[in-house]
Amino acid sequence: MRKRYFVLDRRLERFREVLRKRQKDLVVFVENVKNEHNFSAILRTCDAVGVHRVLYYYEGKGDVSINEGISLGAQRWLFLERVYDVSQKLEELKSEGFQLVVTWIGEGSVDFRKVDYTRPTVVVVGNELKGVSEEVARLADIRIIIPMMGMVRSLNVSVATAVVLYEAQRQRQEKGMYDRPSLSEEEMEEIIEKWAFEEIIKRRKPEVRG
Repeated sequence: MRKRYFVLDRRLERFREVLRKRQKDLVVFVENVKNEHNFSAILRTCDAVGVHRVLYYYEGKGDVSINEGISLGAQRWLFLERVYDVSQKLEELKSEGFQLVVTWIGEGSVDFRKVDYTRPTVVVVGNELKGVSEEVARLADIRIIIPMMGMVRSLNVSVATAVVLYEAQRQRQEKGMYDRPSLSEEEMEEIIEKWAFEEIIKRRKPEVRG
């Protein structure tokens, strides 16, 4: 029996089209980005390149805010998870076979384009002023840097995230990874039920964020 959803058939097909290209093994970890504009822009880029899951640590009261004018609702199509123990979570991801690729301005960093992003990868970006913590940098399998030719030594965190993710997308497209789903049919149907039924019911009620 066909499930009943609150969207048109063409919307359902759009959901399936997007989910077929989602990259289950490309994860973004955002460490303590506090500006809602930056965080929202990162989410929008993640959705655009097919990231499936975004993890974030936020050192502040309540929760990090999302600016809908910037995110354009991208957060609705991503699986967001707030992390409270950064080291534990990153160690867990490493034990699952993910490489930790950490943005780092310092000794030992390599050009971000020299990394193989077709491997299961967690891209870690950090705070607007301080970058990632030393704790996170120590856990990195690879530290990356975006070459800069001007007086300013770094890009805005949301821009830097976009630059790295689009390199990951380029590599994965060349390898045909967007042509074969990384999510199972069962996983996709569970997500469609969430998007086309559960989330619509939820949005009928006012959402309260910290």
